[in-house]
Amino acid sequence: MTFFAGATGDFQIYGGNFTNITGDLVRTIVRTKRAHSSNSPLAEKIVRLSGYGPASVAQAQYRLDLIAHWPIATGARVLELGCGQGITTLALAEAVGPNGHVDAVDPGPLDHGDTISAGPLGPRIEWVQAESLAFLEAHPATTWDAVVIAHSLWYFATPALVGDTLRALGARTKRICIAEWSLESEPGSSALTHVLAVLAQGALQCRKPHSTSNVHTVVSPAAIKALTASAGLVLLREARVMPHAGTARVVRPQFKEEVEAFVEDEREKGMMYAMRDAVEANLARMGGMQHVDTMDGWVAIFEPNLDID
Repeated sequence: MTFFAGATGDFQIYGGNFTNITGDLVRTIVRTKRAHSSNSPLAEKIVRLSGYGPASVAQAQYRLDLIAHWPIATGARVLELGCGQGITTLALAEAVGPNGHVDAVDPGPLDHGDTISAGPLGPRIEWVQAESLAFLEAHPATTWDAVVIAHSLWYFATPALVGDTLRALGARTKRICIAEWSLESEPGSSALTHVLAVLAQGALQCRKPHSTSNVHTVVSPAAIKALTASAGLVLLREARVMPHAGTARVVRPQFKEEVEAFVEDEREKGMMYAMRDAVEANLARMGGMQHVDTMDGWVAIFEPNLDID
């Protein structure tokens, strides 16, 4: 079971589809059925410029919904950490306008942005292949009007690395804009299955010395707020954002095999399988994966605490 949180930019959701009685996971793609407003023409434009196709329109609309909560002004200079394939990057480039600029940083291959760079918004974006903290340390004097970290914190190796990155930003920006999964959902929603699947995957990845999963560190909104406070940042406001219909959920096999390979303690194994069984039970109660909702997103704005010496 794998959960992907935005480091490739196309923000697929990896949840849990336990259709095999042995507990192994079967690879599949489903669509969330959550009722939501229609996608905007701007979302359709962003997807056309990205080259990812109509299936990504809901992803683009969700990113636009996130940005609507952030103070991204025309002409702003923005740093995006964990840009991935660039859906959020495109939305930011649209927001800053022809006189603005986006530095898009990600450790992934630079060719992810080739199609975007060749389009009309390409001149507004500079792609940088680097880890976030290494990039900040290599450019200690560079400042930005806003820093955006949208669904990429779960890719960080540890919570400590998240904190170090936030501290490295220091007073180099006016606003830090963060979005991550909320680990909760609207009352009456079926998204508990998604939350449980993410927690099960996060628990397993903690036992793997060199994880290749798309979930390295599951940090909740409460944990993010604690890390930002320790880094000298002040929370200005926060909100929850519901993803649009059409968000994808993908599951990969071999959860059981990985538990057996990387978890030695029998009590820990029991806990892992109990978490798996909880997902399976909730999935069955909802009537299958097609009835499972995506959990809500969480969005927040922070600013440096200038009163700290």
